[in-house]
Amino acid sequence: MTEPAARTAEPEPAPPSPPPSSSAAEAVDERLTQASFLTRVMRRPALGALLGAVVVFILFTATDATPQHLWLSQTGLESWSQQAAFFGIMAVPVGLLMIGGEFDLSTGGMTGFTAILMALMVGNLHWNTWLAVALTFVFGICIGLLNGVIVVTSKLPSFIVTLATYFVFRGLSIGGVLKVNHGSTSIGLSAGAHPGLNSAKAVFGSSFARSATLPSGYQTAILWFIGVTVVAVWLLGRTTFGNWIFAAGGDANAARNVGVPVARTKILLFVGTSTAAALVGVISFLQSDSAVSEQGVGYEFYYIIAAVVGGCLLTGGYGSAVGAAIGACIIGMAFQGVIYSGWDSSWDFSFLGVILFLAVVVNTVVYRRATRARR
Repeated sequence: MTEPAARTAEPEPAPPSPPPSSSAAEAVDERLTQASFLTRVMRRPALGALLGAVVVFILFTATDATPQHLWLSQTGLESWSQQAAFFGIMAVPVGLLMIGGEFDLSTGGMTGFTAILMALMVGNLHWNTWLAVALTFVFGICIGLLNGVIVVTSKLPSFIVTLATYFVFRGLSIGGVLKVNHGSTSIGLSAGAHPGLNSAKAVFGSSFARSATLPSGYQTAILWFIGVTVVAVWLLGRTTFGNWIFAAGGDANAARNVGVPVARTKILLFVGTSTAAALVGVISFLQSDSAVSEQGVGYEFYYIIAAVVGGCLLTGGYGSAVGAAIGACIIGMAFQGVIYSGWDSSWDFSFLGVILFLAVVVNTVVYRRATRARR
């Protein structure tokens, strides 16, 4: 007889798992933790700039020495907003470039030199104004490409490369203009017809919203400033390219490892700053019908100050387009507010220095709070 087959041993049931401890039950995934309202506000890079703008505006409101308190009138608003527009059109793309981890010190020289190009083409060569506008923008794009390609291929610091570009422009603005303009550093419109001038002025150099209290209206440069800011905010916060900007400025090597085109991103950012400089040059010439050799010299520091005041870190990887725009408004209010308050304008730079220092302190506190909140 055959032996009965051995029975297969059935697995013993697993013992019941012990009940979770109170500490484990209470543990919550930190990714699902709701940040407080204060923490969410502190994460905004533009917070320091907004607080600074409010303080500066209240300061000049309290110290306004004009007979009719014009600081709170349309006249006061037009004066500082016009100043802020010229700074802001450049400060916003400069801020994006700083977020991307680079600097452009040629922007001040570029704004002046592109205005000179416009004056030479329209005033001396009598070219169609719209052709001159188009060629000025093409020139700006080419300079941005040149700066960007040199920086990313040579690995040289961007402030060295663009500083060299700045000195080239300054030399051309003085020596070159003296040579082609018969010894004069000022170029204006000559007598005669200038095709396309009036229509170009309507777009770049006119005004809007005239009223009895403000006969001259607001300059269209303000609209360009708003437009540039809106585009930059959308680009930085709503597009993949905006993520690339933060990644390239935060850690370029890590960004390359995950497929971010760091070199292309930085080149495009340089193109953005130089194109904005061409826009400022076009607006400047069409508003005044003239250009001078020293125009724009030193303004590159104002653009960087506006971006830093707006929350952009010098180390890259953090910042805000809105903050840079608010920083430009602070500088505009500072320059015009000193005049409305009756102070000695020679103290402008000291005032800006104090604002810059305080802004850096506030932005550092905000950044550290935001960094701790992410952990």
